Amino acid sequence: MSEVTIRWAEAADDAALLEIELTSWDGSTGFPSYLERLGETFFGRSGPEAHLVAEDAGVVVGYVRLEEKYPFPEGAGVLAINGLAVAPAARGRGVGSALLDAVTEEARSRGARKISLHTFGTNTAARRLYARHGYVVEATHTAEFLIDGNLTDDLVLAKVL
Repeated sequence: MSEVTIRWAEAADDAALLEIELTSWDGSTGFPSYLERLGETFFGRSGPEAHLVAEDAGVVVGYVRLEEKYPFPEGAGVLAINGLAVAPAARGRGVGSALLDAVTEEARSRGARKISLHTFGTNTAARRLYARHGYVVEATHTAEFLIDGNLTDDLVLAKVL
């Protein structure tokens, strides 16, 4: 692997990000119903301005969606990771870590005090990655979702800056 670079997404990244989205999730890591409704564009949920992308040798290999968590002033300073995915072929090569490092840097540059996210209790790889980057479990919503016939916990993780 060459050096992973992180940059803000552009509209031209849509197809590459859609492919990552379609191939990165299963019932232990994401909602099957979300993939069924995804459609033909990645940027239908939020635009390029909310996404940092990872590139390896000019190829988009991952993304993180970073947004303000709250739309009101009392919640200012809390950012939310509302999605992070790495292309299956690029996993285990530091792409997720590079994205999380970039999130921390961006959050600090915005003067944020906290970064929050949700992950499934069954997503052990993501949980290990987040723990390595200082995220701790703040809450567990036990049996929050029924996915593929299995009750799945929703974990709320956060990193205080």
